[in-house]
Amino acid sequence: MVVLKGFISVFLMFFKKTIALAITGASGAGYALTLLEQLLQAECRVYLMVTQAGQIVLNMETDHHFSAQPKILQEELIQYYQAQAGQLFVFGRQQWLAPVASGTNPPDAMVVCPCTTGALSAISVGASNNLMERAADVMLKERKKLILVVRETPLSEIHLENMLKLSRMGVVIMPASPGFYENPTQLQDLIDFMVARILDHLAVPQQLIKPWGKV
Repeated sequence: MVVLKGFISVFLMFFKKTIALAITGASGAGYALTLLEQLLQAECRVYLMVTQAGQIVLNMETDHHFSAQPKILQEELIQYYQAQAGQLFVFGRQQWLAPVASGTNPPDAMVVCPCTTGALSAISVGASNNLMERAADVMLKERKKLILVVRETPLSEIHLENMLKLSRMGVVIMPASPGFYENPTQLQDLIDFMVARILDHLAVPQQLIKPWGKV
């Protein structure tokens, strides 16, 4: 019976959205982890990539001490979020055989959250020096949805030019700028607002904030 349930869980994953999530070294680990949690709760399959700087920021800004080893990190996150079988995969920075590295098996969408201006620059020129950059390059060439949650201030002319360049390619540039009209009372409220906007653009149902004007 346990084996059958596991098989059914893996089978059902094929009918859910597959979202690639990349975490870079910008401040905003809370956005990334809340987004990951919401995607898993929505029963999406998640392909997770964490840059070296992203790993450092995760451990700086949260109470967790995540492993730098992809396989160990995968098990830690599966256990912590109680993910289903076949729902969460963590790939290393040079793991070129990962599905996200090829246009023959791209995810439905990709989010870089938070996104450094360095990652923004690399994506804008198609650098593909690591798996995260290659995955973003695949999304561009396959005309798939790519969302960059840029977290930097102030923005230089270089940053703005890179954003405009990518926006013209169809990339969603979504600076981490939470709204205050929901009357937030704690930090998590601001995080939830931003994550809700990301989920809306992914067409993933969310209950974090109400649509504007809805009573």
